[in-house]
Amino acid sequence: MHAAAAAAGAPGARAPTFVDPPGYARHRPETTLLYQLVEQHYPVFRELRAEAGRPLPDYVEAEFDAYLKCGRLEEGFLRLRCEQCHAEKLVAFSCKKRGFCPSCGARRMAETAALLADEVLPERPLRQWVLSLPMALRFLLATRPAVLTAVLGVVYRTISGHLLSEARLTRRTGHTGAVTLIQRFGSALNLNVHLHMIFVDGAYRSDGVAPPVFHPVPPPDAAHLQAVVQRIAERVGRMLERRGLIERDAERAWLSGEPGEAGALDDLIGRSITYRIAVGPRAGQKVFTLQSIAAQPERAGRDGAAEAGGFSLHAGLEIQPGERARLERLCRYVSRPPVATERLAVMPSGQVRYQLKTPYRDGTTHIVLEPLDLMARLCALVPPPRMHLTRYHGVFAPHSRLRAAITPSGRGAGGKGAKQGAEAPAAPKRAALSWAQRLKRVFAIEIENCCRCQGRLRVIASLEEPEVIARILAHQERGCGAAEPERAPIAARAPPRQGRLL
Repeated sequence: MHAAAAAAGAPGARAPTFVDPPGYARHRPETTLLYQLVEQHYPVFRELRAEAGRPLPDYVEAEFDAYLKCGRLEEGFLRLRCEQCHAEKLVAFSCKKRGFCPSCGARRMAETAALLADEVLPERPLRQWVLSLPMALRFLLATRPAVLTAVLGVVYRTISGHLLSEARLTRRTGHTGAVTLIQRFGSALNLNVHLHMIFVDGAYRSDGVAPPVFHPVPPPDAAHLQAVVQRIAERVGRMLERRGLIERDAERAWLSGEPGEAGALDDLIGRSITYRIAVGPRAGQKVFTLQSIAAQPERAGRDGAAEAGGFSLHAGLEIQPGERARLERLCRYVSRPPVATERLAVMPSGQVRYQLKTPYRDGTTHIVLEPLDLMARLCALVPPPRMHLTRYHGVFAPHSRLRAAITPSGRGAGGKGAKQGAEAPAAPKRAALSWAQRLKRVFAIEIENCCRCQGRLRVIASLEEPEVIARILAHQERGCGAAEPERAPIAARAPPRQGRLL
């Protein structure tokens, strides 16, 4: 342990002054509703699963255990000191998990959005293609990362072929690029694996010698969307059938069940996908809903979307060059954490009420869950190990020879960071955002400098020993009687509007 940490708890040592910058407040997860629900009901849920002979997988238990320690000073923290006035502050450790933790999810969202907007996606027209999948396929992709990779490859090649055709290029002379962000959740905290693919809205022509030349393409119309989604449905079906994962006849397709392949979470995943209750005496029945607005008239299909074989494809959101703020907002939206804590509430009956982001057409605005059923849904939302949720295709792939010439970072297999002869100058390399930079970018909080004298804060110790932690926190409670204000929730989670950013 660092000497400064030991001195903090030593008898007779000078007590440090702990301060927080204006606008900053430790979020105190133990005071949030989600934390309290998990703390109270997760141990009961885990024991019920164990007694039923279906214990939770290790990676799911690790997710819950880490969440209950995330952001708690009692579990360890960094100690920072101003180099000028010697004021100190404490920063709690985070769990850094990628399941349902709102705090770590927000940090990962900020890092992902900054990386894509600053280093990966070029100053070219961009378009978001959103693909929704049939329910049976959602179940398969949620449990089989390798199958998800294969399906994603088919989808990318199909959309890429459409763009090359529109640009009048071939696969030998033309190149496309996309970044896929895989979302595993729906508005009702249900498991809903679907794909958000940000494509360059065109293709690059390259002969391997001269710099690549970009060829834009017109927006896809309804006929093009229908043709693309039809090809996706057919090609994905053939690929899965060859692998023996589905069986088909002339009218329908179904998963080919093989004995001995059932997973520990299959029942929870299946009921989360189908909006069913997972535990308790009403297991298997429909989830309770609250219909608080008037029902809307039925329409043949969603506006701007094409459907075929249970697949739904939407490509209505376009980002023009120069709309970098709008692009970063889109990247934040598609990489956001699954749980919106501001939409979570507890009813007088003890049931959990969760507000939908967008009301259903029948007027449903909320779902109502038992606390144990909420635990089941959180379990289903935890991605299995080695399931990467951000994928790079085409010219954005790390091994692409054109990546260095196209991406703003100028890094890739095609060069050593320099865009020799490229259309735009290379941007300086940027290291990954630090925790302080994330706070500044997401919440507009300046935390690298002292709020008293604007001096530089530096880390002087990492505290993990319970006894030392207890002494420092006891001093902080005695010296800081004023309660910290609660941190405001993250700003708008909605995607950018379909039109231009005003």
